[in-house]
Amino acid sequence: MDTLNIHGKTFEKFISFNDLYAGIQRIAQQINSNHRNEDVLFLGILNGAFMFAGDLLKFIDFHCYLSFIKLASYEADSSTGEVKQLVGFNEEIDGKTVIIMEDIVDTGTTLDYIINSLEKHYNPAKIKLATLLYKPDIYQKNHPVDYYVMDIPDYFLVGYGLDYNGYGRNFKDVYRLADS
Repeated sequence: MDTLNIHGKTFEKFISFNDLYAGIQRIAQQINSNHRNEDVLFLGILNGAFMFAGDLLKFIDFHCYLSFIKLASYEADSSTGEVKQLVGFNEEIDGKTVIIMEDIVDTGTTLDYIINSLEKHYNPAKIKLATLLYKPDIYQKNHPVDYYVMDIPDYFLVGYGLDYNGYGRNFKDVYRLADS
């Protein structure tokens, strides 16, 4: 499909699944090389990162842990600037390398919340970030984005886990809001 209509808004195809998948394989190779000999916990951020997490872990070739947390910082098509924790940490984190898996990093508000929570309440050996999409032009925090499939302009996106009011996550390609 070249376009989607969700809640009266039109989205046009922006990134193909094949391009996403090639990028995921690339960063998985980097993670394998950099973290093979560490005790690693992959921490997926729900709901958006579920597809990215599933595909990324297919290419991780060492033993690791996997967990998910659920946070919310968006209403409709814009960030609220506040992060709500809906499902929290439930794995042993002390001494592990934590690789946070995000669908998209824009302002960094959610990422900042997660990293600060991990550092305050747990004792991870390292914290790294792997994201599908990264918006460097609007990123406002100091934590490095260690692994990303693609950097993009500040578009509102759906597909491959990204949603608009809960819809659009299931499409394998990524679509941007038309006229954005």
